[in-house]
Amino acid sequence: MDAVTETTLPPVLAEIRDDFLALGERDRLQLLLEFSRELPELPVRYQNAPGMLERVEECQSPVRAFAEIDGDQRVHLYATAPAEAPTTRGFASILAQGLDGLTPQEVLDVPDDYPLSLGLTNAVSPLRLNGMSGILTRAKRQVREQLAAA
Repeated sequence: MDAVTETTLPPVLAEIRDDFLALGERDRLQLLLEFSRELPELPVRYQNAPGMLERVEECQSPVRAFAEIDGDQRVHLYATAPAEAPTTRGFASILAQGLDGLTPQEVLDVPDDYPLSLGLTNAVSPLRLNGMSGILTRAKRQVREQLAAA
Protein backbone atom coordinates (compact mmCIF):
# COMPACT_ATOMS: atom_id res chain seq x y z
CA MET A 1 0.00 0.00 0.00
CA ASP A 2 1.19 3.52 -0.68
CA ALA A 3 1.89 6.20 1.92
CA VAL A 4 -1.80 7.04 2.32
CA THR A 5 -3.03 4.45 4.81
CA GLU A 6 -6.49 3.47 5.94
CA THR A 7 -5.85 4.73 9.49
CA THR A 8 -5.13 8.28 8.37
CA LEU A 9 -7.78 8.63 5.69
CA PRO A 10 -11.39 9.62 6.41
CA PRO A 11 -13.87 7.07 5.02
CA VAL A 12 -15.17 9.24 2.14
CA LEU A 13 -11.66 9.99 0.87
CA ALA A 14 -10.69 6.31 1.26
CA GLU A 15 -13.76 5.29 -0.75
CA ILE A 16 -12.97 7.80 -3.50
CA ARG A 17 -9.37 6.55 -3.65
CA ASP A 18 -10.51 2.93 -3.77
CA ASP A 19 -13.00 3.73 -6.55
CA PHE A 20 -10.17 5.19 -8.63
CA LEU A 21 -7.76 2.33 -7.93
CA ALA A 22 -10.37 -0.27 -8.86
CA LEU A 23 -10.36 1.08 -12.44
CA GLY A 24 -7.88 1.02 -15.29
CA GLU A 25 -6.13 4.29 -16.16
CA ARG A 26 -8.51 5.26 -18.98
CA ASP A 27 -11.54 4.66 -16.75
CA ARG A 28 -9.93 6.68 -13.96
CA LEU A 29 -9.98 9.70 -16.25
CA GLN A 30 -13.65 9.05 -16.93
CA LEU A 31 -14.33 8.95 -13.18
CA LEU A 32 -12.45 12.22 -12.76
CA LEU A 33 -14.71 13.75 -15.43
CA GLU A 34 -17.74 12.48 -13.53
CA PHE A 35 -16.47 14.23 -10.41
CA SER A 36 -16.01 17.43 -12.44
CA ARG A 37 -19.77 17.42 -13.11
CA GLU A 38 -20.48 16.96 -9.39
CA LEU A 39 -18.66 20.01 -8.01
CA PRO A 40 -21.12 21.39 -5.45
CA GLU A 41 -22.56 24.85 -6.06
CA LEU A 42 -21.29 27.70 -3.92
CA PRO A 43 -23.52 28.81 -1.05
CA VAL A 44 -25.37 32.03 -1.89
CA ARG A 45 -23.17 34.05 0.48
CA TYR A 46 -20.13 33.22 -1.70
CA GLN A 47 -21.82 33.37 -5.12
CA ASN A 48 -21.96 37.15 -4.90
CA ALA A 49 -18.53 37.50 -3.27
CA PRO A 50 -16.10 35.29 -5.20
CA GLY A 51 -13.23 37.26 -3.69
CA MET A 52 -13.96 35.45 -0.41
CA LEU A 53 -12.50 32.34 -2.02
CA GLU A 54 -8.73 32.19 -2.30
CA ARG A 55 -7.07 31.78 -5.71
CA VAL A 56 -5.18 28.49 -5.99
CA GLU A 57 -1.99 29.62 -7.70
CA GLU A 58 -0.76 26.06 -8.36
CA CYS A 59 -3.69 25.48 -10.73
CA GLN A 60 -3.30 26.43 -14.38
CA SER A 61 -7.02 27.23 -14.47
CA PRO A 62 -8.66 29.98 -12.40
CA VAL A 63 -9.58 27.93 -9.33
CA ARG A 64 -10.72 29.45 -6.06
CA ALA A 65 -11.30 27.62 -2.81
CA PHE A 66 -12.20 28.28 0.80
CA ALA A 67 -12.45 25.90 3.75
CA GLU A 68 -14.88 27.02 6.41
CA ILE A 69 -15.49 25.67 9.90
CA ASP A 70 -19.17 25.89 10.79
CA GLY A 71 -20.78 26.35 14.22
CA ASP A 72 -20.82 22.56 14.74
CA GLN A 73 -17.05 22.41 14.22
CA ARG A 74 -17.40 20.73 10.83
CA VAL A 75 -15.39 21.73 7.77
CA HIS A 76 -16.87 22.59 4.38
CA LEU A 77 -14.68 23.21 1.35
CA TYR A 78 -16.14 25.49 -1.30
CA ALA A 79 -14.49 25.74 -4.69
CA THR A 80 -14.99 27.11 -8.16
CA ALA A 81 -13.33 25.88 -11.33
CA PRO A 82 -14.33 26.52 -14.94
CA ALA A 83 -16.26 23.84 -16.82
CA GLU A 84 -13.62 23.99 -19.58
CA ALA A 85 -11.04 22.70 -17.05
CA PRO A 86 -12.61 19.33 -16.19
CA THR A 87 -9.49 17.78 -14.66
CA THR A 88 -8.99 20.62 -12.21
CA ARG A 89 -12.71 20.85 -11.58
CA GLY A 90 -12.75 17.11 -10.85
CA PHE A 91 -9.96 17.46 -8.31
CA ALA A 92 -11.75 20.36 -6.62
CA SER A 93 -14.92 18.27 -6.51
CA ILE A 94 -13.12 15.29 -4.96
CA LEU A 95 -11.81 17.48 -2.16
CA ALA A 96 -15.06 19.41 -1.69
CA GLN A 97 -16.96 16.14 -1.32
CA GLY A 98 -14.23 14.29 0.58
CA LEU A 99 -13.57 16.98 3.20
CA ASP A 100 -17.20 17.98 3.69
CA GLY A 101 -18.40 17.44 7.25
CA LEU A 102 -15.04 16.37 8.66
CA THR A 103 -13.72 17.78 11.91
CA PRO A 104 -10.88 20.28 11.62
CA GLN A 105 -8.46 17.67 12.97
CA GLU A 106 -9.59 15.09 10.41
CA VAL A 107 -8.91 17.61 7.64
CA LEU A 108 -5.48 18.44 9.06
CA ASP A 109 -4.70 14.70 9.25
CA VAL A 110 -5.38 14.06 5.55
CA PRO A 111 -1.99 13.07 4.10
CA ASP A 112 -0.48 15.74 1.88
CA ASP A 113 0.19 13.05 -0.75
CA TYR A 114 -3.49 12.09 -1.04
CA PRO A 115 -3.70 13.38 -4.65
CA LEU A 116 -0.93 10.97 -5.64
CA SER A 117 -2.84 8.01 -4.14
CA LEU A 118 -5.61 8.20 -6.76
CA GLY A 119 -3.58 6.39 -9.40
CA LEU A 120 -3.64 9.28 -11.85
CA THR A 121 0.08 10.01 -12.04
CA ASN A 122 0.35 8.45 -15.52
CA ALA A 123 -2.95 9.87 -16.75
CA VAL A 124 -2.66 13.57 -15.87
CA SER A 125 0.25 15.97 -15.79
CA PRO A 126 2.24 16.55 -12.60
CA LEU A 127 1.20 20.21 -12.88
CA ARG A 128 -2.46 19.22 -12.52
CA LEU A 129 -1.68 16.96 -9.54
CA ASN A 130 0.15 19.92 -8.00
CA GLY A 131 -3.06 21.90 -8.42
CA MET A 132 -5.00 19.36 -6.36
CA SER A 133 -2.24 19.41 -3.75
CA GLY A 134 -2.50 23.22 -3.74
CA ILE A 135 -6.22 23.06 -2.99
CA LEU A 136 -5.60 20.62 -0.12
CA THR A 137 -2.72 22.71 1.27
CA ARG A 138 -4.87 25.86 1.26
CA ALA A 139 -7.79 24.08 2.91
CA LYS A 140 -5.51 22.90 5.73
CA ARG A 141 -3.98 26.37 6.17
CA GLN A 142 -7.40 28.00 6.23
CA VAL A 143 -8.59 25.50 8.85
CA ARG A 144 -5.50 26.22 10.97
CA GLU A 145 -6.07 29.98 10.67
CA GLN A 146 -9.70 29.66 11.75
CA LEU A 147 -8.77 27.44 14.70
CA ALA A 148 -6.14 29.96 15.79
CA ALA A 149 -8.62 32.83 15.53
CA ALA A 150 -11.29 31.03 17.59
